Amino acid sequence: MKATLRNLFMAVLVSSSLISCKGVQFTFNGAVLDYDKVKTISVEVFPNYAPLAQPTLSQDFTEALRDIFLTQTRLDLVKNNGDLQFSGKIEQYRTAPVGIQADEVAAQNRLTITVFVKFVNRTDETRNFEKRFTQYADYNSTRQLNEVEATLIEEINELLVQEIFNASVGDW
Repeated sequence: MKATLRNLFMAVLVSSSLISCKGVQFTFNGAVLDYDKVKTISVEVFPNYAPLAQPTLSQDFTEALRDIFLTQTRLDLVKNNGDLQFSGKIEQYRTAPVGIQADEVAAQNRLTITVFVKFVNRTDETRNFEKRFTQYADYNSTRQLNEVEATLIEEINELLVQEIFNASVGDW
């Protein structure tokens, strides 16, 4: 029993010393940030260029992207010129039938959102990218989109910002 506790203690000690080396911080969410170099983040408003989208989609997505960095890192949000910079636009917002049944009626519909993201890492230019991210959520075709839209947008935004977070600061 004492050997097991000693081994556990040593594992924790070694892990914590490796994690704190040279200011690089590894977190449980997979982010790898050198807080000695990276201190700020700026996220421009992502304008909505998708037809028929909710008027609040731009603000909802932008806030979700800001929130994930504020809650999962120690970065400070600045208006512009952050060490990490995000800009882009919402390009697609569409709903389409999926899961066609034998009677040619859709069992479900799918709401899909695509955003274009430009990411600039001023401390490590090898991490910069310009990329499209697409996520979707399905809903029962017996429901009207306006009944479930707010919930679907929130769900899709969570998926999008997690994917963007992982692409920008994750070590996946």
